[in-house]
Amino acid sequence: MIEPHGGKLINRIVSEQEKDEWLKKSKELKSITVSYYDLSELENISTGLFSPLEGFMNKNDYDSVLNNMRLESGIVWSIPIVLSVKKQIADNLKIGEDIIIKSEEDGKTYAVLHLKDKFIRRKEEEAKKVYKTNEDKHPGVKFLYEQGEVALGGKITLLSRINHENFQEYRFDPVETRRIFSENGWKTIVAFQTRNPIHRAHEYLQKTALEIVDGLFINPLVGKTQEEDIPSDVRMHSYEVILDKYYPKNRVCLGVFPVNMRYAGPREAVFHAICRKNYGCSHIIIGRDHAGVGNYYGTYEAQEIFDQFKPEEIGIIPLKFEHAFYCKRCENMATSKTCPHGNEEHVFLSGTKVREMLSRGEKPPKEFTRPEVAEILMKFYQEKNNVEK
Repeated sequence: MIEPHGGKLINRIVSEQEKDEWLKKSKELKSITVSYYDLSELENISTGLFSPLEGFMNKNDYDSVLNNMRLESGIVWSIPIVLSVKKQIADNLKIGEDIIIKSEEDGKTYAVLHLKDKFIRRKEEEAKKVYKTNEDKHPGVKFLYEQGEVALGGKITLLSRINHENFQEYRFDPVETRRIFSENGWKTIVAFQTRNPIHRAHEYLQKTALEIVDGLFINPLVGKTQEEDIPSDVRMHSYEVILDKYYPKNRVCLGVFPVNMRYAGPREAVFHAICRKNYGCSHIIIGRDHAGVGNYYGTYEAQEIFDQFKPEEIGIIPLKFEHAFYCKRCENMATSKTCPHGNEEHVFLSGTKVREMLSRGEKPPKEFTRPEVAEILMKFYQEKNNVEK
C-alpha cells in the first residue's frame, strides 16, 4: 500500500495513563480556549490525517507553504495549518511552555500545545497566495480575516477525542482505512472528494475510475462548509441509498472526511490529495473546479496545479476528468473527450438550478440524478421551505 506523506503515519494520541498524568499537571499550566474548527484541525493532525505534520506550523513552515507550497523540509504541502489567537492572549504565552487547549464551548481539556513559535499571521498575503483573492466575499478569506492575529506553532499531544454526535460508523482514522483496504485485498484505491450529493456525472466518474483500480473510497467532507451547502446528514443519506442500489458492495467503502472546507481551489486539491494518500489511497479523482467557489479559479486549474510537482513528490495519482453530462444522442453519460455532439444534446444542470427546482418541488430529470436521491433532496427542501414560511 502507498506510504503516508513524508513516509510515516503520525500518531499524537496519548495512552490513558499519559492522559491522566497530563490532566494532573494541567492545573499548573496556562490554558487557551479554541473553537470546534481548531479542535478538528488538531484531531486531524493527531490521527495522522495531516501527516507529516505533528502540530501547528511554525513561521518557517508557514512562510515556505505560502511561497513554495512546501514545508521547510521540502515536502509538498499547500495549505497553512495554524492555530490563531488574539494578540493579548499570545502575549501571555512563552516559547517553551506547555499550553493546555480547551474547548470554548464546554471548557473540556482536549490537548497540549508544546509552544515553539509565535508569529504574526500575514492575512492579506495569505489570502492572495492561498485563495487567489483578498475579497472577503470569498468564504475562506472571510473566515481567515475573522481569526486572531498571532499564530502559535508547536507539536501537539491529543488527550481527548471530539465527541462526534453523528456518522460514528463512518468515521475512520487513516490507520483504520488502511486496515480496511488491506483486509479487502485492495492494493489500488481511488478516492472521491465531495461536499454534494452524488449525481449521475459523479457516478460516471467514479465507476470509470473503478474500472482501473481495486476499490473506491467515497469520502464526503463533513467539516465546516457554507450555510447554503446541503447539510451533511442529508448528503450521507443520499450516499447510503445510491451505494446500496447502484454500486458493487465489495468494491466500495464509504467514510466521512472530517476536514473543514477552505474553498481554496487548486491548493486545496493538492491538500485533499495528500490527506487521501494518508488514508491509503493510490489515486484521487480531480474534476472540474475542485474545491472551488464562485468564479475565483479556472475550470481546470485544480488539475493543472499537479503539473508543478514531480509525480513522486505527491505520490497519489490525480485522475483528471473532464466535466461529465448526459448526451441525448449518445443515450449515455459522456464527456467532451468521448462525445462528438453539441451542447444542445447535453443534459447539464448547475447546482443552483437544481436547488431552485427542488425548492419548487420539481424532481430533477433522471439523466441528472437517480430518482432515489432526488426524493431525498426534494423532501429536505420541502421541509426547509415549510420552516422558512
